[in-house]
Amino acid sequence: MREKKYYMAFDSLERGTMINCLNEMRTRLIADGKYTDGVDDLLLRIIDAPTKKIKAICKGES
Repeated sequence: MREKKYYMAFDSLERGTMINCLNEMRTRLIADGKYTDGVDDLLLRIIDAPTKKIKAICKGES
């Protein structure tokens, strides 16, 4: 059975915040002498993620 893929949309501020937080976590793991493989992989995936223009539809409150 195939793994499900999930897609999320972030603006540049949210993307930058995620990269900063993951980098801080990686730094703490290195300082504690722990493995950083999982954080490294996720950090690279976020940095290398392609951008795609999407059309957002906003609905007013009813």
